[in-house]
Amino acid sequence: MPTKSPVRRLLGCFVLAALAGCQPDPAPPLDQQLYIWQRQWRPAHAQALADSRADFSTLRVLALQAQPKAGWSRALVDLPRLKVDGRPLIAVVRLDGQLPALDLAAAQAQIARLLADWQAAGVTPEGLEIDHDSASARLPGYTAFLLSLRERLPPAMKLSITALPAWLASPHLPALLQAVDSSVLQVHAVSDPRRGLFDPVQARQWAERWSHVSAKPFYLALPAYGVALLPDTGGAPVVESEVPLNRAGERHELLADPQQLADLGRQLRNQAPAHLAGLIWFRLPLPGDRRAWSLTTLKAVARGEVLASQWRVELSEQAGLYDISLANVGNLDLPLPAQVALAVELCDAADGVNGYRLQQSPEHLLFNRQSSARIAAGGRRALGWARCHGIDQGAWNVYP
Repeated sequence: MPTKSPVRRLLGCFVLAALAGCQPDPAPPLDQQLYIWQRQWRPAHAQALADSRADFSTLRVLALQAQPKAGWSRALVDLPRLKVDGRPLIAVVRLDGQLPALDLAAAQAQIARLLADWQAAGVTPEGLEIDHDSASARLPGYTAFLLSLRERLPPAMKLSITALPAWLASPHLPALLQAVDSSVLQVHAVSDPRRGLFDPVQARQWAERWSHVSAKPFYLALPAYGVALLPDTGGAPVVESEVPLNRAGERHELLADPQQLADLGRQLRNQAPAHLAGLIWFRLPLPGDRRAWSLTTLKAVARGEVLASQWRVELSEQAGLYDISLANVGNLDLPLPAQVALAVELCDAADGVNGYRLQQSPEHLLFNRQSSARIAAGGRRALGWARCHGIDQGAWNVYP
């Protein structure tokens, strides 16, 4: 084959360099933030905050709320703990969507006292977020409320709002978004709960449409939790979240699928809509929060890790008495398996615990699930006990 002349090689290098220089810079990674939504902080918040520091840059903390009959109330936030944590903070003020009207004077007074008390404790939020599910027809009044509120905030404090996809159909949305520094588009729990908690395809479509309306930074609020639906006499379901309701009836559990959220996060990182500044996860989980992902799973999704499920049967033996446990050693929370089987030798006695019933044969112990629950990533659950002459520690099977 003929070889290229030095001139042609040099020109080719210039062309390649020019083309390389025209390539867009790689998109920066999306910021990851956390909502803290517990109305009363517990000692467990200390460890949860420490374990979340490396993965989530900013905390958005429920601080104050107004409800139609209950009036104004503050969340019992551990301010010394927030001060020690040291991450940027945004105080969230929840104004119930069922309020007959927004009382500007009361809101200003409540927010001013809140900020003064936080600052006296050494905690200075860098922003204020108003969480109000306004009807689309009331957006002009909501815009006027935000403009007046902003005039009375400290000059350096940023103002943001939680936003609903339903507002996309309103001609008043651009003016509303101009009144604030940023918005948080909520793409979960915005439809009839019987249709599910979250739709990743619809969430991506909403984000794209929002990017065409908003000329300012916006975030997506994404779910890392579940709810239960209870039947109601009027036909509409009642939603039970982190606080159990004193109501009888079968509960239909809905849980945001970590794999769906992981896939969406990957799509957004690879091709983010214009002005998308980051993702905010709802909510920081605490131990015992049975309707939230574990922090291990949440961090794996936020990092873009491959989600993997893996069971391990663990045995603890003393003088022929075995305690039998099931450990979730993957990074994905998992529902209890339907059955766990162990190969054994000559068991004198055995039984299942924690929602498992034992079925025994001369060579096997079969633990059959009787109730539903999940085991958090990194967690474990006792299955039962057995007094046997031997259990083959490598001969066990877990069936979904």
